[in-house]
Amino acid sequence: MTSNIIAKIKALKADWPGNIALACFDPDYFATLSENHKARLLKCLNSGIENPDSEMGCYACQPSDYDDFKPFFSKVLARYHKVPEGVRHVNDWNLKGVAGLPADGVLDLARLGLPALSMRVRTGRNLRDFPLPGSMTREDRIHLEQKMMAAFDKLIAMPEYGGRYYSLTPGNPCSIDDTKYRELVDEHIMFKNMDNDRYLTAAGIAADWPHGRGCYVSADRGFTIWVGEEDHLRIICMQRGTILNEVFDRLKSAFAVVEGVEGLEFAYSVDYGVVTSCPTNLGTGMRASVHIPLPNLTADGTDSRAVALARPLGLSVRGVGGEHTPIGADGTVDISPSARFCITEAEIVAALYRGIALLKAEEDKCNLTG
Repeated sequence: MTSNIIAKIKALKADWPGNIALACFDPDYFATLSENHKARLLKCLNSGIENPDSEMGCYACQPSDYDDFKPFFSKVLARYHKVPEGVRHVNDWNLKGVAGLPADGVLDLARLGLPALSMRVRTGRNLRDFPLPGSMTREDRIHLEQKMMAAFDKLIAMPEYGGRYYSLTPGNPCSIDDTKYRELVDEHIMFKNMDNDRYLTAAGIAADWPHGRGCYVSADRGFTIWVGEEDHLRIICMQRGTILNEVFDRLKSAFAVVEGVEGLEFAYSVDYGVVTSCPTNLGTGMRASVHIPLPNLTADGTDSRAVALARPLGLSVRGVGGEHTPIGADGTVDISPSARFCITEAEIVAALYRGIALLKAEEDKCNLTG
């Protein structure tokens, strides 16, 4: 059985060189593993084997996978994140000493001449004492949701959060019907049915839908926590304003509340930082973005000029609806730092601020010369 899978991987590797996991799979290393570890590693690769068109091609299935299979994952991480093998990730939220920021540390976009913008930061987290979603049983998923509801009760009781929890699990006291679920999806508050994602299905992450899934939403609808998506938790802060620090500070404060609940502890790797199911998010698990109108830079109807300016800064430019969506009618684009790994949380914030400053300056130049 195993030999057949190895032969399939070898064949796929030749036909799909862009699949990082298959390209990094080493049969000689695999042969050194115990039977249990062989089965675990193959489970990590299953999504990429069943979907060879994947770019990454693998998901971690246990919090310890990155450390237990370091010879494999170090190659995967180096290739995707474009870092040396064996590099060590450091987490740090402290902006003090980060280059290119205002002396007072206040990242106020109004100083750049910008109005209030839509600011958003999200991060993935997994609990240390559970398998990652790709290896969870239905009972695991329901148990994790029940543990998280204690954290949500704590948030709901706090005036700065409030809100409620919406569960998709049949029989949960907070469960909602299909109409309410579709309403929350349409509002971009709740995540979509994961059964429709072939990559997550092959990885085992979409299994047992909708059990153990749900979403906490604050009273102001600016703070949400998804339960049971690609990671145990997807924590999202959104607000309209000009001070970037505010949305990051709220996220960090919420971490403290969640981890303050007895029995809840996030999974970390000593070498790799925040543990996430997908290696693309490992390290910080964070994506920070701002919707910024650039009508002059996008006057040709595309984001090509903005992309050319942003790429050297390590920034991604997307449409307002996310990747592969069009820019706004007024030239609004979504910009965010591309890096998640071997970059600190503070450096992500700084990269976003510097990128906004540069794009605003270039936008103004176009206005003067236009």
